[in-house]
Amino acid sequence: MTKASNDHLIDERRPAAFLDRDGVLNEDIGYAHRSDQIIWISGAMEAVRLLNERGFRVFVVTNQAGIAHGFYTEEHVNRLHEWMNQELGRHGARVDDFRFSPFHPDHDDGRFSHLAHWRKPEPGMLMDLMRTWPVHREASFMIGDRGSDIQAAQAAGVDGFLFSNGNLLDRIQE
Repeated sequence: MTKASNDHLIDERRPAAFLDRDGVLNEDIGYAHRSDQIIWISGAMEAVRLLNERGFRVFVVTNQAGIAHGFYTEEHVNRLHEWMNQELGRHGARVDDFRFSPFHPDHDDGRFSHLAHWRKPEPGMLMDLMRTWPVHREASFMIGDRGSDIQAAQAAGVDGFLFSNGNLLDRIQE
């Protein structure tokens, strides 16, 4: 909430679109962590731009077990997300914020145990974003390619929609 000059409170809450990354924005090739591994899903950039234009906050929430496996680091994921946002920016689109969970229960050496509640199907990443940003939860939704994405959405109190393939812009417009 922000105080306006006329002393009325303005509600800055906006609906959010929570998007899984691999399988929704880019093809899921398994453990992508470099820009040369990213193959954008058809209509992904246009879908993000449409969500931006319609006033949605756009968030990416992604499990990144490759970190727990030792395949890559958190810095690799952060750099990839920066690159993805730069690419989206060239198409008039943007992701407002990214969250990723490096935790995996089968490969937990203790470094990421405190983030176990962030690994989907747990709702931790969504809940953290809703605490960080003024989100209108009831008007928000999530798109994912797995049941765990939908479970996380439901646990966070937002609608969840499965995306299995095709054009993401077409799915968003539905």
